Amino acid sequence: MENPQLPGQRAFARRTWLAAGAGLLAVGAGGYWWWTQRDAADAVAGPQAGASAPALPASGTAAGRRFAAANRVQPVTVGTVRKQDIRVIHAAIGNIAALNTAVVRARVDGELRAIRFKEGDQVRAGQLLAEIDPRAFEVALAQAQGQLARDQAQLRNAQLDLDRYKDLASRDSIARQQVDTQEALVRQLQGTAQVNQAAVDNARLMLSYTKVTAPISGRLGLKQADLGNLVRAGDAAGIVSITQTQPISVVFAVPEALLPRISARLRAGEPLAVEAWDREQRSRLALGKVSTTDNAIDPVTGTIKLKAEFANAEGTLFPNQFVNIRLQLETLADSVAVPVTALQRGARGAFVYVVKEDNTVTVRGVRPGVVDGDWMSVQGEVSPGEKVVTDGADRLREGAKVETITPLPAPRAPGAGGEAPQRRAPSSAAGSSPPREKKDKEKAGSAPAAPPAPEGGAPKPAAAAKPAPGGAAAPGGAAATPPGERPPWLDRLPPEVQERFMKMNPEQRKEFIEKLRERRRQQQESGGG
Repeated sequence: MENPQLPGQRAFARRTWLAAGAGLLAVGAGGYWWWTQRDAADAVAGPQAGASAPALPASGTAAGRRFAAANRVQPVTVGTVRKQDIRVIHAAIGNIAALNTAVVRARVDGELRAIRFKEGDQVRAGQLLAEIDPRAFEVALAQAQGQLARDQAQLRNAQLDLDRYKDLASRDSIARQQVDTQEALVRQLQGTAQVNQAAVDNARLMLSYTKVTAPISGRLGLKQADLGNLVRAGDAAGIVSITQTQPISVVFAVPEALLPRISARLRAGEPLAVEAWDREQRSRLALGKVSTTDNAIDPVTGTIKLKAEFANAEGTLFPNQFVNIRLQLETLADSVAVPVTALQRGARGAFVYVVKEDNTVTVRGVRPGVVDGDWMSVQGEVSPGEKVVTDGADRLREGAKVETITPLPAPRAPGAGGEAPQRRAPSSAAGSSPPREKKDKEKAGSAPAAPPAPEGGAPKPAAAAKPAPGGAAAPGGAAATPPGERPPWLDRLPPEVQERFMKMNPEQRKEFIEKLRERRRQQQESGGG
């Protein structure tokens, strides 16, 4: 008799095996996809890498990728070692100060009737700036002049009487006491006339104060009183302020350790050049020289203040402005200098990469010195005329091969006075060949163009095309490209792949393209399955 549970057990076993098989298929497909992605670099190397290069770690490992990157030709920019004068510069923060500052105030009280200046103008000493209502002062002057005239008339009359009395006294016609009394009266009237003369002079002076003039030459600020206002001599703000900005001075502090060198230069009469730079230190505002030092060192900061004077002919410096100061202490003549960006630092100290004639680099130890702008004085194993790496030294090592490039200018937008920037082609592809698009059309005939490839991958295969003799067919079925020319689909590949492809012979190119086609076909079949 048949067991009734046997058919159910068989069905359960079949479902279990089917589920296990589906899981194994999924794992196998995932592993195959990972293997094709990991092995992408092997096809790029081709037979060229296998014939000439030593055994390297697997390209899928991290060590293999690092080793391959280190052996690639690295693009770098270089600078030339040269001899030049290097300035010893001390940087500081300075505060601009006007040589003289004056607040123009009214010396008499009255109504402001006229303003004869514009804010921000440069004025000369004695130039008329404003006028105050003079009528009250004209009346006071006239009153003082009238009193003076009255006293002067009395004085003349007393003087005539004195002369008569002296004549009569000489003939004993009057008493001597009367003559002495008249002489005292004359002297009294003389004193009164002098007082009145002083009153006239004072009234005339007050009248002159109604015309407000500039006490110093300089630049006017903003006006503090408007037309028609009542101005007083006690106003703190005054009418306007004047600052002398031509010349102008700057005050800055330097460490006390520099004081002996600075003092020696000043005693010898040698000028110490001072440059004033803007906040970002991109443009120089003015050039001047040190005029004097302070009389004491600040015990809190250990610094001493210096004052420098600038002509400021263009008016770029303003009082109370903060500027970056560069004090030139001395000049090192004929120093060996390298660009600042060429200096590298490592476990053994400072060094530079020197590019040799065979386009390989070697490490040279140097001792850095003074920095002057973009150049630095060095001492060590470099000589004027040698080329040193200034950019792209991150992946270099002793003996690494490099390619010297020139940085491209800033890209310009199409239609903005120039064409769009073109990609720099490697030196092996450079030449005077006709435009690539025109040649492709002539050679392709009716062959369809290759479809666009996904970013970072190989182009999609289309209808297969037989490669022409001596040339390389495009992976997508485009027309064959002669060995000396650059196929258009190559721009879709990474730069290092492009460089290797251009160095291959025709047979290596054919094998490389076939590998690309086969890999792409396998990826499509795997994805479709």
